[in-house]
Amino acid sequence: MHRWASDTFYASLAYIAASFLTFEVLMPLQNIFFPEYPSHASLLFLPHGVRVLAAWLLGWRAIFALLPGVVIVFALIGGWDVLLPSRLLAITIAVTIVPAVFYTCKALGWDLFPRSDRKPCWLCVMGVGIITSVLGSILTNAAFGSAPAEYIAFLIGDISGLLFLMLGLHFAFRMAEKHS
Repeated sequence: MHRWASDTFYASLAYIAASFLTFEVLMPLQNIFFPEYPSHASLLFLPHGVRVLAAWLLGWRAIFALLPGVVIVFALIGGWDVLLPSRLLAITIAVTIVPAVFYTCKALGWDLFPRSDRKPCWLCVMGVGIITSVLGSILTNAAFGSAPAEYIAFLIGDISGLLFLMLGLHFAFRMAEKHS
């Protein structure tokens, strides 16, 4: 399989799997444990972690690698509403904001992309995730016309989802180092 096709397949598959886990497992649990929680946002939104890690690993290719998965998830959740301008804008924001922030950091002299000659700066990747969560939350909620309380819920879910996936990736890298 061509490298680009492989990246697209795995990134989109990871996004779809993270979305399924979030909406079909975590959100129902959240509703059981926090029945009065007023937002429809997840407090552990794993897809944001997939977007950040894909952009960190793939750079600008993450836009095209994630696009099929993001469109599929939006279509499964919203049906034909996926074609509404607000949904198309949200899809565009979802796939472009993280690579844009990573490349902005690089242009400012802070290259965070992984390289074989240095260890990953996990705190830096988390920082980009927080910045993109803030920007994405503001832009996406503005596109949807959401209430201000939704912004905070999006931030909590994005940051906790990213932290959860980063910890998993960190431990996977440590295990790979031990076995090599």
